[in-house]
Amino acid sequence: MKGAKAKKDLSAKEREDLFKALQSRFEKNMTRHPVIEWTKVKARLEANPEKLSSLREMEKTGGEPDVVAQDKKTGEYVFFDCSPESPKERRSFCYDREALDSRKEAKPKNSAMDMAAAIGIELLTEEQYRDLQKLGEFDLKTSSWLAAPAEIRNLGGAIFGDRRFGRVFVYHNGAESYYAARGFRGSLKI
Repeated sequence: MKGAKAKKDLSAKEREDLFKALQSRFEKNMTRHPVIEWTKVKARLEANPEKLSSLREMEKTGGEPDVVAQDKKTGEYVFFDCSPESPKERRSFCYDREALDSRKEAKPKNSAMDMAAAIGIELLTEEQYRDLQKLGEFDLKTSSWLAAPAEIRNLGGAIFGDRRFGRVFVYHNGAESYYAARGFRGSLKI
C-alpha cells in the first residue's frame, strides 16, 4: 500500500463483513457513543460508499475503527482507530515522506503520513488523541504518532502519544525516528 490509494470498490462480501465488524464493535462499546444509533450510522455509511474502502483499510491494518462522535455542524460521524494498542500493521514508520527521504540507511518501509493518505484518513491531532483516551485506556504498551503542529515539524520534529502510569503523555521525537512499538491512529469523518 506504499503510495497507492486504498481500493475503492468493495465486493458485496467485503461490504457485508465490514458492516458486521463495525456493528458488533459499535454495540459492544456503547460508552463511546451513548446517544448515537447504529441504524443512522449504517444509513450514512450506505450513502457514502466511497468512504467504505478507508474504513476497510483501517480495519485490515488493525485499527478497529469505531464511532466516537458526531459533528454537530455537518452531521458527519467521526470514526477513530480504537484498537487497544497502536494498529499492528501501521508500526515501524517514521513520521512523513520528508523524514523518510532524509534517512540514508535503515529506512523504514513507509511513513505514517504516506500510509494515512493512502488509506484516506488523517492522523489524530493531540486534542483528538486526548479525547480518545477519555473513552478508555489506549497505548499502554505502544505509542502513536500524532499530527505534528507546523512549528514543530518545521524544526524537524514530530509528536507522539501514549498512556503510562495512569496518565496520557505527548512527547516529541525527530520525525525520521521509528520504533517497532510506535504506529499511528487515524480519524475519518463520514
